[in-house]
Amino acid sequence: MLSCNGIVLNYVIIMYDKSRSKVKIVQEIADELSVPPVISYFLCDSWYTRGDIMGAFIKNRFYTIGALKTNRILYHCSIKQKLSGFALYLRKTDTDVSLVIVGSRSYYVYWYEGNINGIENAVVLISYPNDVFHISKALWFIIRTDVSLSTYEILDKYVVRWPVEVFFCQSKDKLAFDRYQVRSSEGIRRYWLLMSLAHLIACTGCGETMSFGSGYAYIYGHVQEERLRFIYQCGARHVHFEEVLAIYETLRNTTGNDSY
Repeated sequence: MLSCNGIVLNYVIIMYDKSRSKVKIVQEIADELSVPPVISYFLCDSWYTRGDIMGAFIKNRFYTIGALKTNRILYHCSIKQKLSGFALYLRKTDTDVSLVIVGSRSYYVYWYEGNINGIENAVVLISYPNDVFHISKALWFIIRTDVSLSTYEILDKYVVRWPVEVFFCQSKDKLAFDRYQVRSSEGIRRYWLLMSLAHLIACTGCGETMSFGSGYAYIYGHVQEERLRFIYQCGARHVHFEEVLAIYETLRNTTGNDSY
C-alpha cells in the first residue's frame, strides 16, 4: 500500500509462486527495495515476524514493527512460557506496565526485552486496550527492531498498517476480491489491475480526494440517479414496458451484471 496525505492506495499485489517458499518470495521483495533516505519501517502481521525475514529487511535499512502470535515462546527470567500465558500474570499496577494513549485509544503496555523462539534479544510490547484488560482476544504482541523507539512511537507507527486490512476488507466486500472466478495467472493479474483502478477512481476520481468508502458511495449514488433518470425519461416518452425490459436485458448481457 502507498500512503500520502491521508489517502491510501494499492501499490502492488504479488502472486504466490508455488515453486518458491513464501519466505523466499518476501526476502526477494525486501532485496528489491531501495535503501530509504530516512528511517523506514516494515509493518507486518504475525506471519512475517521471523528472524530470516526481519533480517532481509534490516539489510536494506528497514526496521520491523510487527505482530506476534500468542503461542510464541519467551524466556522471562530464563523460564520458558508462551506469550499468552505470561500476559495473564500482568496487572495494571505492576511497575513495568504503563498506560499509553495513541490517538483516541489508550493501552496498558508491558515492555519485554529478551529472547523469544527464533529471535535473540527481542523487544516485545505486550498490550491490552484499556477497557478490555485481560481479555485474550484483545491482546496484542508487537515486536520491533529499532531500539530507539519509545512505547508510544512503536504503537503510533504500527497503527499506520491498519489501512492494509481495510483495503482487503473493502475489496472483498465491494470489488469481489474473494469471489472472482478466474484461473489463469494472466487473467488474475488483469482482474487485480482493474480492481486497483476501480479503487483509485473511487479515491481520486470524484472531483476531490476521499476515502474509498466515500468515493464508492458517491459513484454508487450517481449510478442510481442515472437509473432513476432513465426510468423517468422512458415514462415521459411513453416507452412501453417491453421495450424497457429489452434494453435491460441487453445491458445485463453486455456487462454480465445483474444489478442493472
